[in-house]
Amino acid sequence: MQTEQKYKSVNIVLDGLVLKGNLAVPKNAIGMVIFSHGSGSSRLSPRNNYVAEVLQEKGLATLLFDLLTKDEDQIYENRFNIDLLTMRLIDVTKWVQLQKETKGLAIGYFGASTGAASALRAAAFYGKDIEAVVSRGGRPDMALQDLHKVIAPTLLIVGGWDDVVIELNKKAYQKLKGERKLEIIPNASHLFEEVGKLEEVARISANWFAKYLHPEKIKKDV
Repeated sequence: MQTEQKYKSVNIVLDGLVLKGNLAVPKNAIGMVIFSHGSGSSRLSPRNNYVAEVLQEKGLATLLFDLLTKDEDQIYENRFNIDLLTMRLIDVTKWVQLQKETKGLAIGYFGASTGAASALRAAAFYGKDIEAVVSRGGRPDMALQDLHKVIAPTLLIVGGWDDVVIELNKKAYQKLKGERKLEIIPNASHLFEEVGKLEEVARISANWFAKYLHPEKIKKDV
């Protein structure tokens, strides 16, 4: 498959453990999007990989990685340990900031399902160092206590048939203090499996990141 050739498999070494990742850096990348997947998913998520491909076509670098090691993933509770997942995302963000290929690029987060909670909490931790956040079918309500600290422009995308998650996102939307938008995709379920719906999610997400992650925001070495 052509998309596989765009990726480079990477080992992200963090304090005694190794996380597997797929890194793609287009030529003259305009920004970097780090993915935080939902519970039970991984860097191989077909939905997130599709979104990543669309982002790459927009000139955005992408990193999909496993937030947990294989052994950690065997413990079911770890998949919902937002504290642990947030720390992993924070540490991986530091790793990205130090890599030659990605150093200096403006960074955004794409969080899916429960991964949106860790993305928003990590964005709250980093403040202005995170330039944009997108949540797909996310659970931002699991990060309510930190939402007021999120500076990054935040896009919440929810399927129109996902009634419970719509209400949770509306509650989170009220807590966000910075620039924010709630986008409800008509006739779409939680996973956006209906024809054309995931494409719509990817297009809206790519436009959001392209708007806020651009060359003018690339940090120069001092």
